[in-house]
Amino acid sequence: MRRLPLLLAASTLLSAQGLEAVKAKYEKREVMVPMRDGVKLFTAIYVPKDASPEQPYPVVMQRTPYSVAPYGGDRFKADLGPSPLFGAEGFIFVYQDVRGRLMSEGTFVNMTPHQVVKAGPKDVDESTDTYDTVDWVLKHLPTNGRVGQWGISYPGFYTAAGMIDAHPALKAVSPQAPIVDWFTGDDFHRNGALWLPHAFNFMVNFGRPRPVPTTDWGKPFEHGMADGYAYFLRMGSLLHSRDVAKDIPFWLEMLEHPNYDAFWQARNLRPHLKDIRPAVLTVGGFFDAENLYGALQVYQAANGNSPRGDVKLVMGPWSHGGWSRGEGEFLGKAHFGSKTSLHFREKVEFPFFMHHLKGAPDPKLPEATMFNTGANQWRSFEAWPPKTAPKKLYFLPGGKLAFEAPKAGARISFISDPAKPVPFIENVAIGMTKEYMTDDQRFAATRPDVLVFQTEPLAEDLTFAGPLLPELRVATTGRDADWVVKLIDVHPDDYRDPLEPVVEGERGGPTYPRSGGYQMLVRGEVMRGRFRDSFSKPEPFTPGQPTRVAYRMNDVLHTFKKGHRIMIQVQSSWFPLMDRNPQTWVANINGAKDTDFQAQTHTLFLGGPQPSSLEVHLLQP
Repeated sequence: MRRLPLLLAASTLLSAQGLEAVKAKYEKREVMVPMRDGVKLFTAIYVPKDASPEQPYPVVMQRTPYSVAPYGGDRFKADLGPSPLFGAEGFIFVYQDVRGRLMSEGTFVNMTPHQVVKAGPKDVDESTDTYDTVDWVLKHLPTNGRVGQWGISYPGFYTAAGMIDAHPALKAVSPQAPIVDWFTGDDFHRNGALWLPHAFNFMVNFGRPRPVPTTDWGKPFEHGMADGYAYFLRMGSLLHSRDVAKDIPFWLEMLEHPNYDAFWQARNLRPHLKDIRPAVLTVGGFFDAENLYGALQVYQAANGNSPRGDVKLVMGPWSHGGWSRGEGEFLGKAHFGSKTSLHFREKVEFPFFMHHLKGAPDPKLPEATMFNTGANQWRSFEAWPPKTAPKKLYFLPGGKLAFEAPKAGARISFISDPAKPVPFIENVAIGMTKEYMTDDQRFAATRPDVLVFQTEPLAEDLTFAGPLLPELRVATTGRDADWVVKLIDVHPDDYRDPLEPVVEGERGGPTYPRSGGYQMLVRGEVMRGRFRDSFSKPEPFTPGQPTRVAYRMNDVLHTFKKGHRIMIQVQSSWFPLMDRNPQTWVANINGAKDTDFQAQTHTLFLGGPQPSSLEVHLLQP
């Protein structure tokens, strides 16, 4: 079998693909692949020109709702597979429009619910469609009997769903930033709070019905302005979004299901990720604004419920899909000291598929390959989260933060006004920016409705590994409230952004870098207060009554360096990243009227028998 060396220089492979190179090496076919219920799915196939029963190739497949363009037997993709390494090496590449999207037959269902019981050929889901596609490929193409599947974001969901009850020939899968649950943590909601610009902007473009198979996405939605803060504030109550999105069925369905009911629970993939047979490489970004949650949850569910499975996790310092493009050296002001994306593609992803599909040497990946932000180094772990020492950071009077509990009770209050919500970025954008996950938080720290607590400069490095667990004791004059906790790495005053130009001081005086004191967001998460005890059964607050609000924030692996400070900001709005809470009780919060939105006074208790805290997990040196 022909095989390129695994460690072939990146410059050779990365320059090997391109439109002309693909056309020279591959033939393209377009076919309609039948599923067990008779529906046919449009599939574009790229086969090496020298492929034959005597010269078989393994298959690399992607199933997507985003189009397999370009369409037409004489029109080719310029790159094939997860990275240019794959097209240069040589595989059969299969791209498929999922059921009901673009050129495939059938009816599209968002986050197709998995059917556990399948009584007949009409009982179909993404698992059966994947199985039937693999089966067809084996019977009609010159394969070596081995199939791999990968996908990022929504295609990551189809990859995760495809590994359930998988075809025996499906040997390796890589769900990358997969969607797993659209209510508790992926894309459209975070702990029940609507991720407004992302959900709205996605659905008004993606969610329009497709009456007949077509290659046309349709006309993009036009906001008429670039300022998302102003656009969504002027929109007012979500009731007004119905006028704009009246022809978007799933958006309207979302508004009718404000709680974690059967509609959302059916779209939770986690319970079905068990007894997984293919080798799994789950991939995510610690700064993925869309599906950080999905990557961690798919890994945990598949790994925990597949005792004989081979399930790996890779988490890097990336935005959504950042591992698949660019070099991965920085995100906004945050710099990572090396070409992390190239490292992943060359040393992790490509060797993983080569081993399982072509019999190349086993790269012997650890169970968890994780990038430590702050320290800027790759770490290997035999389990994730790793063994750590839990400790609590306590909020103290005077804006202090420490590992020692306060000796006396105290409280701090602020006014939360839905008419003047805290912005999530200091610049202008119509949607959710990828950089917000590492943005400088100094602009927020100046707001009277943002509580700020920070440590003294650290005497030694501290590394947090695993989840963050806020436990807040709060009260409000209203009957509902959101609680946002942000963990921030405060850099020293002499910190200089590596990309910042050096400017001499006036008249030869000292220079002070503009990036000095950078307050890097490490993790920020919300808990919609009504869901503090149950996502399915929301409960109002009793005005003025101290109430416990505790939740789990997504995992981190971050080192706060000696001389840095740890900061926590607490607030009740983060707009328009998440929708505004009316702060009065409305049974369907998505149906709140403009008059329901009222300013309230919120209180955070700093001491007493249940002091507010953030539990972190310290990784020992």
